[in-house]
Amino acid sequence: MSVIEANHLTKYYGKARGIIDVSFQVEEGEIFGFIGPNGAGKSTTIRLFLSLIYPTSGSATIFGKDCIKYGPELRRDIGYLPSDVFYYERMKVIDLLKYSASFYDRDCTQRMYELAELMELELHRRIEDLSYGNKKKVGIVQGLLHQPKLLFLDEPTAGLDPLMQRKFFQLIREENQRGVTVFFSSHILGEVQRLCNRVGIIKEGRVIEIADIRTLQQNNYKKVRVEAPGLDAAYFDLPGVTNLEFHNSTVRFFYKGDINAVMRKIGELTVSDVTIEEPTLEEIFMHYYE
Repeated sequence: MSVIEANHLTKYYGKARGIIDVSFQVEEGEIFGFIGPNGAGKSTTIRLFLSLIYPTSGSATIFGKDCIKYGPELRRDIGYLPSDVFYYERMKVIDLLKYSASFYDRDCTQRMYELAELMELELHRRIEDLSYGNKKKVGIVQGLLHQPKLLFLDEPTAGLDPLMQRKFFQLIREENQRGVTVFFSSHILGEVQRLCNRVGIIKEGRVIEIADIRTLQQNNYKKVRVEAPGLDAAYFDLPGVTNLEFHNSTVRFFYKGDINAVMRKIGELTVSDVTIEEPTLEEIFMHYYE
């Protein structure tokens, strides 16, 4: 079953573009990555799903129900971590979390304390005394304390130190193993690569690709580096070769096509070194933006 379904979602802010004709589905139990640079439309898409803003045209459903019509009901089972968190400054962390928990018709106390301990959150400090990273931790606990079935994470790791990032990823994996569906928006591609099953790429408000991470890497490009004495750049002037760089008898390029054609060319050389590897998501991504 599709937990999230977007059908031709379009949002304009006056004449300014938000997103245009966005359609995709997120299946139950998957971690779906949504990547694009700042301003591509990632947060707009999430806010439309949460009916915090309304679409100009198109529609979206969560758990099979219209996002706008059933917004308040749906949000009971959704956890949301916005990219920027703003709180009542003078409140203590514990009071803020208890206030958040009071919106749900279940006892969140135990889970709240478990998460606070995991995220090393000092519950009796005032919000105004917290660093940006610690405010982000409050947001993580707040988003998860009611044990939601669906999680929206918008640039969740900004402000977290590397150790805390690792803990956070582990937490999200555990939530996912419990059956939670995760929508993970980021412009940091390494994060998406580590965590997600499938990925949607958004560029200037339009979704330009949806694929599972493996397919995206395998069906895409191979990254080739060949070092051979007397080699010149023109040697690998083949169809499917792009981004060719040549320096000191070493040639680097991306290749899309039948890898045997490249292997035959390499086989005719006396090589000192060869590497052929999958490009990172970052490199694949740059290809979509060029």
